[in-house]
Amino acid sequence: MPRLVMKFGGTSVADLARIRGAAEKVRREVERGYDVAVVVSAMAGKTNELVGWVRDTSMLYDAREYDAVVASGENVTAGLMSLTLQEMGVPARSWQGWQVPLRTNSTHGAARIESIDTARLVQKFGEGLHAVIAGFQGISPEGRITTLGRGGSDTSAVAFAAALEAERCDIYTDVDGVYTTDPRITKKAQKLARVSYEEMLELAGAGAKVLQTRSVELAMRYKVPLQVLSSFSDEPGTLVCDEEDIMESRVVSGIAFTRDEARVTVSGVQDRPGIAAGIFGPLSEAGVNVDMIVQNVSADGKTDMTFTVPADDISRATRALEAARQNAGLGFAKIETNDDVAKVSIVGVGMRSHSGVAHRMFAALAAEGVNIKAITTSEIKVSVLIDRKYLELAVQALHDAFDLDKAG
Repeated sequence: MPRLVMKFGGTSVADLARIRGAAEKVRREVERGYDVAVVVSAMAGKTNELVGWVRDTSMLYDAREYDAVVASGENVTAGLMSLTLQEMGVPARSWQGWQVPLRTNSTHGAARIESIDTARLVQKFGEGLHAVIAGFQGISPEGRITTLGRGGSDTSAVAFAAALEAERCDIYTDVDGVYTTDPRITKKAQKLARVSYEEMLELAGAGAKVLQTRSVELAMRYKVPLQVLSSFSDEPGTLVCDEEDIMESRVVSGIAFTRDEARVTVSGVQDRPGIAAGIFGPLSEAGVNVDMIVQNVSADGKTDMTFTVPADDISRATRALEAARQNAGLGFAKIETNDDVAKVSIVGVGMRSHSGVAHRMFAALAAEGVNIKAITTSEIKVSVLIDRKYLELAVQALHDAFDLDKAG
């Protein structure tokens, strides 16, 4: 029988009524002839509550015990979903990550999947049982429970779809698909029927919250078709697939943005080989993720270097740089920060074959009086840093400039 993986996020299983609604969708797929593996998140708000309990107990907590506590949220949902399916006449059994087993490395709190042994799952499929799997969790080489990091249930679901050679992985959430931009920003936003893996990966990395980046990376690597659907309606969703499965690539498929950016400028940097490594090495060691980087033209042997970091990491970044200046003799003059900025990105595989896309973007922003503070590009993405107060204006202007109200 064909296999299908169905993943339900926290809002989709927030209470018993919603679990019943999700179980009804599973029952329909079973009646269509699928062997179904259901991957569930913790009920909405439960993970935050569990994390809070850990931190209230111990600020310097043992990461192994953190995982033991936090993983329990998915265990509860998996058991309740299995019971609900049984009440509906669907033979089902719940599985925790260690029971499958889903094997990970030993990085507690942000573990990476190393392998999934599906033999027992496949055996149970053969016996007519469907699987309800606690997402977000696995087992380390030491035999300890591990968790995959926030949003890790998406990654679990895609990994199971790949391991089971499923026909598709359906991600059920509180939105009914991937839109050209956030509908809360512009009412003209349109749902996309299909979007390529590459586009979804860039959109997720640039701030779109529909899918976790790691899950898209995994789907692209193993060619797992992903479908984003609403748990609360039967409307068609968005299929994330290979570029060749899309009839005609759009120049720009969507606009993503992040509000929580901060700009850091290191002034009076010595313009010599190795200085960039001297600056960004300590940031990496401090766990600060650097995004956009701009280096000014050298003058009198000095230059300025500007880059962006998550707004929550400003203090960590400045501490790491100050320590590096004292310990490694970097010799820069000063550090300036600005957390009142935002990043806006346009994404589309059509950029590969169309010229003038960046100019069109810059012209649309200029027409609205939006000043650009930094620019980065990739093969299918252009990102700009702007003052945060212009974010919504910029998104709406770009949505109009690229005719995204006609997308579909």
